[in-house]
This record gives sequence, C-alpha cells and structure tokens, in this order.
Amino acid sequence: MTDQGHITLVTGGARSGKSALAERLVARHPGPRIYIATAQPLDQEMADRIVQHQRRRGDLWRCIEEPRDLEGALAASDGQGVRLVDCLTLWLSNCMGSADVGGLVMTLRRQRSPVVLVTNELGQGIVPGNALARRFRDDHGWMNQAVAEAAAEVWMAVSGQPLRLKPAREDVDAGF
Repeated sequence: MTDQGHITLVTGGARSGKSALAERLVARHPGPRIYIATAQPLDQEMADRIVQHQRRRGDLWRCIEEPRDLEGALAASDGQGVRLVDCLTLWLSNCMGSADVGGLVMTLRRQRSPVVLVTNELGQGIVPGNALARRFRDDHGWMNQAVAEAAAEVWMAVSGQPLRLKPAREDVDAGF
C-alpha cells in the first residue's frame, strides 16, 4: 500500500468503536498525526465526549478544530502528516444543508498525505418521523456512498470489532 493520498473511511453505529478503529488505522502510517475535529462542545455531554477522545489520543496528535470548512482544513494540512477526520456526520450537520460533498470528494482525491475519515451508519434504524430528519438521513447516506467510492479502504466497526468492507475479498459484480 502506498501512503500517498491513501483515503480510508470508517463507519459504524454509535459507540461501535469506530473512532478507536480509525486511530489504529492512522497508526499504520508513518509521520506526524493530525486530528481534524468537527465536533463543537455545544453542551456539557459533548464537551465530556471531546475530552474523552483527547485523553485516548494523548499528546502525539496535533488538533485542528474545524466544524465546517473541512475542504480548507484538508488542503491546509496536506503534506504535514496523516489526518484523521472525526466525524463526517457532525460536519454534515454543522453545515445545515450547505455541505458540498462533491467538493469534499474532489479535495480528498487531490490529497498527497493519507486521510482516515470517521462517519456514522444511520440508515439501519427506523424511518425518521419528520421530513427534515429523513432528508438528513438520506443526504448522509449519499455522502457516505460518495466518500466510500473515493476511498481505497472502507471499514465498519461493529461492537468494537473491525470489519473490512473494501477492498472486498469477493467481487459481487463478477460474472455479470
């Protein structure tokens, strides 16, 4: 595997272990580690979550806090080390309908340094009860598909266990 421009997507449900898995995947790459945080401490519970993540990572990481301009943060940090973006779900929410997923994918494809991105898997639950929540779920699903298509690797965390989805061991389209 070449490190240059290597894109990895990690998905999973809430408390599935996806952030810890992403950190392990970052450790495969040499050089400095950069954490691009999209979370905002808007309440005490979220502030506590942020502190937990910071403690787990320790002092080996440089942190860039960027809730909305993810393309800018990736462009500015390219060439400075492997980046971990945590998470795309919060970025999409922070952008409140103005997220440029196509622009993000183009930016990812231009990266020279590796990027590991964390996202949630939202589409496996019940259908949301209002139109805004359904639109967010749908936009989120389309975003995940676009980033997964651009990624060289896609992983899913389930109950703390890693499951590699891409590259797959079997081509489901073979023979068609």
